[in-house]
Amino acid sequence: MYKSFSMELAGRTLTVDVGRVAAQANGAAFMHYGDTTVLSTATASEKPREGIDFFPLSVEYEEKMYAVGKIPGGFNKREGKASENAILTSRVIDRPMRPLFPKDYRNDVTLNNMVMSVDPDCSPELTAMLGSAIATAISDIPFDGPTATTQVGLIDGAFVFNPTSAQRQVSDMALTVASTREKVIMIEAGANEVPEDKMIEAIFAAHEVNQQVIAFIDKIVAECGKEKHSYESCAVPEELFAAIKEIVTPEQMEEAVFTDDKQTREANIREIKDKLEEAFAENEEWLAVLDEAVYQYQKKTVRKMILKDHKRPDGRAITQIRPLAAEVDLIPRVHGSAMFTRGQTQICNVCTLAPLSEAQRLDGLDENVISKRYMHHYNFPSYSVGETKPSRGPGRREIGHGALAERALVPVLPSEEEFPYAIRTVSETFESNGSTSQASICASSMSLMAAGVPIKSAVAGISCGLVTGESDDDYIVLTDIQGLEDFFGDMDFKVAGTKKGITAIQMDIKIHGLTRPIIEEAIARTREARMYIMDEVMAKAIAEPRKSVGEYAPKIIQIKIDPEKIGDVVGQRGKTINAIIEETGVKIDISDEGAVSICGTDAAMMQKAVDLINIIVTDYEQGQIYTGKVISIKEFGAFLEFAPGKEGMVHISKIAKERINHVEDVLTLGDVVKVVCLGKDKMGRISFSIKDVPKDAK
Repeated sequence: MYKSFSMELAGRTLTVDVGRVAAQANGAAFMHYGDTTVLSTATASEKPREGIDFFPLSVEYEEKMYAVGKIPGGFNKREGKASENAILTSRVIDRPMRPLFPKDYRNDVTLNNMVMSVDPDCSPELTAMLGSAIATAISDIPFDGPTATTQVGLIDGAFVFNPTSAQRQVSDMALTVASTREKVIMIEAGANEVPEDKMIEAIFAAHEVNQQVIAFIDKIVAECGKEKHSYESCAVPEELFAAIKEIVTPEQMEEAVFTDDKQTREANIREIKDKLEEAFAENEEWLAVLDEAVYQYQKKTVRKMILKDHKRPDGRAITQIRPLAAEVDLIPRVHGSAMFTRGQTQICNVCTLAPLSEAQRLDGLDENVISKRYMHHYNFPSYSVGETKPSRGPGRREIGHGALAERALVPVLPSEEEFPYAIRTVSETFESNGSTSQASICASSMSLMAAGVPIKSAVAGISCGLVTGESDDDYIVLTDIQGLEDFFGDMDFKVAGTKKGITAIQMDIKIHGLTRPIIEEAIARTREARMYIMDEVMAKAIAEPRKSVGEYAPKIIQIKIDPEKIGDVVGQRGKTINAIIEETGVKIDISDEGAVSICGTDAAMMQKAVDLINIIVTDYEQGQIYTGKVISIKEFGAFLEFAPGKEGMVHISKIAKERINHVEDVLTLGDVVKVVCLGKDKMGRISFSIKDVPKDAK
């Protein structure tokens, strides 16, 4: 027997089955939202993992292709590496859950979400977020939940909760908000320049919906929840802290961390650790947790300096941004490049343009998302933080940062009709000390403009931090946090946008939620900083998109043909179009609607391809002038090719003004001649004349 619980959520039924499947997991929720089905499980190891100083939480979101009735593509017909969407969903599940586990808990915990069926109108991502919260809440794993999550769309100025597939297509906003009983704990958003006050209104509208879901989860926990298990605490002993303070006074620690240079600060902390390791050489138990103890000592020192003394480690004012610099065109021969520097954070972005055929194809669970023409990739090499390790490709963090920047810039991109290119921007992190994702947005915006992409507006991003005290009213919001303030603070609130409004938000916090005044202040601060960055830094490097793409970028000519003529242009088995490509060296893309894009770098060859296509799709009319090549000679005349697959005949009597006995007397194979169309002959073939071409014909 199992228990089933249901509620109406945004006009659809959410059902949770407990005890039906996966009984050996610590907690399992079989989730049904409409016809979307997700199995969410929470499992913990019996003992803590040795030798670590962090909580080992892993979150998985598994997309099963059978959920949408598809067999995976490629040679290996089974699911493999997680898709980008799966990785991003795992991150968004992780962010509100992680702060609610005990800070001294070191048992491995895995939250697994397996998507088994997809109803397009009921988001599997949202279902998994709710499923992870429920599975953990009813398990015996220590967890200060539950959390609930709501998605918000904006259509014609009105909010839509947990929008359907059709609503998502026309929405001006894709907002995801997670809440605890009292506070907002996670925000993720992409938006079409939505004003700040509208975004705040949406966040707290979602927070209200979340309270209904939490009340529903509370009922499930009351009936099915297990007693939370005890665990071996990995907290640092208080006597160790006392011993450390006798050797390194609070004033000495403050002096060690109070610098704007990351390397200097790290050297200072290394000296402190060496001194403490020497002092505690005989105490192996203390040495095992010394790194964590020094970390916490630094954290307390920095937080006290900021909260009580209003002093930041690098000496800046609370609202002050680090020194800024911007430049474009620093990389030769690429299609566009820009560099943005904020303190010790430095991003170089390179933009590449290509024909639309090079857009990325996607094979996922959302039938409406099958490709994307704008790709933003973010790289974070170890040298950017002064470390050494081999590159093993992008991790979840790199994929997340790239997706955030991509989301921030998509709203300002021109349409395919306005700018028929696939676009890729790559952000290379040269130096990192806080908020490289937002520097990436600034650099990308300038790189796109330098490449001649007619974006609607510049986009800038900035991050705010937070340090809280004992009460909800005791806090300080910090503009432009550096790495140390991120590590030791309570929040990393990233906001990107234009002068009109917000295009992306990502909020990470380490505490049990934020109040409305904190969120309002953070959004106001980021707007103020954004305006300054765009006006005083980015605009001085490049104020608007260049009027045309650069010398080394491919050029694209677009023409429209009758869709009925597409087959003529392509030819049997692609013979005609391949002949045009071979002759001119261009790339040709044709849409089902008859939009033809000719891409190349040689203007003359591009125009030749256009002319050939126009010849193919144009019905021959009497009096039109053409240029053709002699491909066959017969006794009665010559056959000429005017475009790949298009031929006509010149009768022997129409070759020269004087009488000739043999075609070969005037023409040879390969000759290129001008002709005038005479219409169709008795056999239905197009007939041409050389002798009747007007003298002034071009």
